[in-house]
Amino acid sequence: MSDRAKILLVDDREENLIALEAILSSLDLVPVRARSGEEALKALLNTEFALILLDVRMPGMDGFETASHIKRRERTRNIPIIFLTVVDSAPDYAFRSYAAGAVDYLTKPFDPWVLRAKVAVFVELYNMNRRLTEQASMLRDRLAGELSPGDAADQAAVLPELSRRLAAVEDEFIRVGELARKTGDPSLTGALADLSHRLDHLRAGLDALS
Repeated sequence: MSDRAKILLVDDREENLIALEAILSSLDLVPVRARSGEEALKALLNTEFALILLDVRMPGMDGFETASHIKRRERTRNIPIIFLTVVDSAPDYAFRSYAAGAVDYLTKPFDPWVLRAKVAVFVELYNMNRRLTEQASMLRDRLAGELSPGDAADQAAVLPELSRRLAAVEDEFIRVGELARKTGDPSLTGALADLSHRLDHLRAGLDALS
């Protein structure tokens, strides 16, 4: 897996997009701009994103409507969304954000460190999920017997290699979990629990084969 994670930045104001890119510039990711909800939905058709930073107040299709479309699509419904809006927004914006499926809600001007830390953890979780998907595919191939009985050398090599890769992800998960606890961000709880379940499931399958 060599592709860097992509983050979709959705805001109708150019200066806000530039500011977001500057805040995230130190992270190992690729920011992708969208100037409207419609542009965001088009970008989501052909590109896989680790996270969406979505402005609430935009002309035409606002952030809530955009999020509603995203969550209705099978391909995009599980992409985490963090809503961004100005501090003087209506008092029900936070409730509406979570009701629309957002994992978090930040008001502008926000602390750049807080946003960067949140994005960094979501990107780490996304990358770990991709690695787990690859390793689960290897395990399924092994269970399906794609390695014939005569391929003894290959059979002897694939399980230790898979175990080594899984151990590396487990170590990284511990590190990311500690980072998440330091940020004190409750929005990460669900993503961490889901990844922990996937790790346990894959480890159990590997142990059964070993």
